Amino acid sequence: MATPRIGIIIGSLREGSFNRQLAGAVRAMAGDRFAFEEIGIGDLPLYDQDDDADFPPAGSQFKQQVEGCDALLFVTPEYNRSIPGVLKNAIDVGSRPGGRNSFGGKRAAIIGTSPGAHGTVSAQQHLRNVLAAVDVAVLPQPEIAIQYREGQIDAAGDVVDERLRKRLQLFLDRFGAWLD
Repeated sequence: MATPRIGIIIGSLREGSFNRQLAGAVRAMAGDRFAFEEIGIGDLPLYDQDDDADFPPAGSQFKQQVEGCDALLFVTPEYNRSIPGVLKNAIDVGSRPGGRNSFGGKRAAIIGTSPGAHGTVSAQQHLRNVLAAVDVAVLPQPEIAIQYREGQIDAAGDVVDERLRKRLQLFLDRFGAWLD
């Protein structure tokens, strides 16, 4: 198989988000194993079924980017024990209008970090449910729900916490094998 094109969808809009740092670290660790492309969600309008007949250009562009990828990597924080609204909106935009689901048949993986004691466990479970509804197969294991701690990833984007590095390497190995 050629180098898989992986679309990264980050569930946080914050420029310095912990999940953006995590996504960058995973990209660096993967080297040339995957061709990563971030698919931005910050410019998407709120999904409105009234716009289905004349779909917004930002939504059409997002859908094309999703369709152009072999697989997806969702990197999400946990907000109030669930996924951020901007991430849910992106999935709604990408799966509409009816009959034109850009996510259908895709494979994906989910990782995430948040300061809470359970990391992103609840958000990832909710995201799995939403992705199942739009026909996305999600890598079952390993689950990478990280409790964010200062210093796990350095300013250069390198994972300096050895335990986290091993978990992320296991994740990358499993994800690669699953996509083969």
